[in-house]
Amino acid sequence: MTITKGLLGLAAACLLCGTANAEISGNVVRVGVLNDISGIFQDTNGMGSVEAARMAAEDFAGGGKNLKVEIVYADHQNKADVGNAIARRWLDNEGVDAIVDVPNSAVGLSINTLLRGTKMTFLASSTASSDLTGKACSPNTIQWVNDTWATGNTTAAAMMQRGGKDWYFITVDYALGKGIEAEAAKYIEAHGGKVLGSAKHPLGTSDFASFLLQAQSSKAGVIGLANAGGDTINSVKQAAEFGIQQSGQKLVAFLLFINDIHGMGLKVAQGLQLMEAFYWDTNDDTRAFAKRFAQRPGMNGKMPSGNQAGVYASTLAYLNAVAATGSDDAKDVVPQMKKFSGKDRLFGDVTIRQDGRVVHPMYLFEVKKPEESKYPYDYYRLVSTIAADKAFRPIAEGGCELVK
Repeated sequence: MTITKGLLGLAAACLLCGTANAEISGNVVRVGVLNDISGIFQDTNGMGSVEAARMAAEDFAGGGKNLKVEIVYADHQNKADVGNAIARRWLDNEGVDAIVDVPNSAVGLSINTLLRGTKMTFLASSTASSDLTGKACSPNTIQWVNDTWATGNTTAAAMMQRGGKDWYFITVDYALGKGIEAEAAKYIEAHGGKVLGSAKHPLGTSDFASFLLQAQSSKAGVIGLANAGGDTINSVKQAAEFGIQQSGQKLVAFLLFINDIHGMGLKVAQGLQLMEAFYWDTNDDTRAFAKRFAQRPGMNGKMPSGNQAGVYASTLAYLNAVAATGSDDAKDVVPQMKKFSGKDRLFGDVTIRQDGRVVHPMYLFEVKKPEESKYPYDYYRLVSTIAADKAFRPIAEGGCELVK
């Protein structure tokens, strides 16, 4: 069920210039946060993403034109048909102008198809499939934060530079995991490494013993966890029980967030390698945002994940484009968003390409040992920074029909 929580922004106290006002459907800009509120992504997305969208609406503050903004949200339950039905209802009956967040690539790809050619904008800030800016690219879609190409290639490159040549994958058996493994394996083999094997597991697996034993017996130098959320947490916890990292094998998580590290604790997560697009403790801007986020209703001091930061950044960028064009129609808003190139407070140097990919730096972190952490959520040590122009698939290689 869709739940609407209040009207954000200022009420229209004066008329906008006639043309612009007429192009805001229903005289309100509605942004729908669609994600996993009750399942394995509830900590990295969930209600935290809803609060991030509300923060963006508050900071937008009418865009200097007294535009009203309303944030609604719903739980797709990690089911493509459920997500599609919600998006259809929002599109046809409830006047929602943009959908943001959408962890789970199967759900995201389904919505990407549904919204193509409609008035609705898709801000895929948590959908990791790189097909969204490749063969499935759409004039309605902008993709922020991670994608499978960046996650697979950039993580593999960083690990191989540190000597990780032989790999074994533990992969969630749906679009996200398969995409990450395929991209990473392609890079590894193209650069003189070897993939010694792969074990596939269902979404929401609780027992990883057999998969980890296979990885351990492979003698691979690196065990790549091509999964996310609770699946990655369970993988790491059980790997610690098996003493995998103590025996010399490196454990790398392709898609893991600060909330996941907090949930498993530094004693378990120490030494884990992971790639992130955002870390709350990077600079003064990220720390200021994180402090505000932590004080939001229901957050109870939690720091934001990269996905939640992406909801904030993409929602605010969308609202700024609405204000600039005087329209909430994707055919006007998305081209306006693609004109942006500059500094984003949370993601650094940002450019939005014609294929819809937002490019920004990525970071390889190592999780600190318990004794190295000096304050709450002080969890990461920066290993290397990957520049924006190297972190994502070259635009010419994606096969996006929008690229001239």
